[in-house]
Amino acid sequence: MSAPVDAGMRALVFTNPGVVELQDVPTPEVPSGWISLTVRASGICGSELHGFRSLGFRRPPLIMGHEIAGETPDGRRVVVNPLLSCGRCDMCARGAAELCRARGLMGVHLPGGFAEKVAVPREALQEIPDDLSWEEAVLIEPLANAVHAWRQVEHEPVERVAVIGAGTIGLVTLLVAGEQGIGNVTVVDRAPSRLALARRLGAAHCAPELDGEYDVVVDAVGSAQTREAALRCLRPGGTSLWLGLAEAGAGFDGNDLVRGEKRVVGSFAYSPDDFATAVAMAPRLDLAWATAIPLEESQRTFMHLAEGASDPVKAVIRL
Repeated sequence: MSAPVDAGMRALVFTNPGVVELQDVPTPEVPSGWISLTVRASGICGSELHGFRSLGFRRPPLIMGHEIAGETPDGRRVVVNPLLSCGRCDMCARGAAELCRARGLMGVHLPGGFAEKVAVPREALQEIPDDLSWEEAVLIEPLANAVHAWRQVEHEPVERVAVIGAGTIGLVTLLVAGEQGIGNVTVVDRAPSRLALARRLGAAHCAPELDGEYDVVVDAVGSAQTREAALRCLRPGGTSLWLGLAEAGAGFDGNDLVRGEKRVVGSFAYSPDDFATAVAMAPRLDLAWATAIPLEESQRTFMHLAEGASDPVKAVIRL
């Protein structure tokens, strides 16, 4: 008998710098110990909107998408921890899988969730409750980033916080601050619609530009301009948390850093414990602000956002 023909699947594929295309592609091969996950939702991340413009970590042809929720072959509703670590290096031995020297990320170093199916390691799956929508489940991955970021300053006195950028990362950082009892949070963004959402989610103050002085300033954008502001508006001895990856330039005053004994802390991804904390936290939070986009409209929406549109705040490809 002849081998069965692969019927293939639809996927949004990064094909060239600045280009994503809807294509028919083969279904993924499934390594031993992995499963074929039916994707129900995958979020479009700002890092993808920046990263697809050039040849960097992402190399075409690539199915992007690291914010993934779906169903297992036996019908379980799950979310995917897309960060893959070696489990053997010194960082992994310290419990810092996010700093693994051989780390990989689904949707960056191997195919991700902008497709009908994706191959995932079994240990990367965490079950989610039935009353959590697929759009809300997709926000668990960025939420884990915020959990990890706040752990970087968990032993510091924090009363006044500013968050630069009311995109997904900035908003989930605001939500986790609220979970920790930090009520005095200022959110800065140029888009009025995003500031309105930040107010709904608990921001005490909203503004188009950063001013004042804060114990912690979170830069959820990552441009030279926002990094400069994140340090300039710190109190002496304060901490700037950098999560944004928009560009490589820093742009800050190094002498001010020294004289004010200010700290800059980079925060990348999350540990397995951070991710589990985000899964447990998600049902308690207001995550009902993502916009569902059918796969057939994903290319148009992706390019709309890449060209600078501020809405939707969070686009989620639904399959």
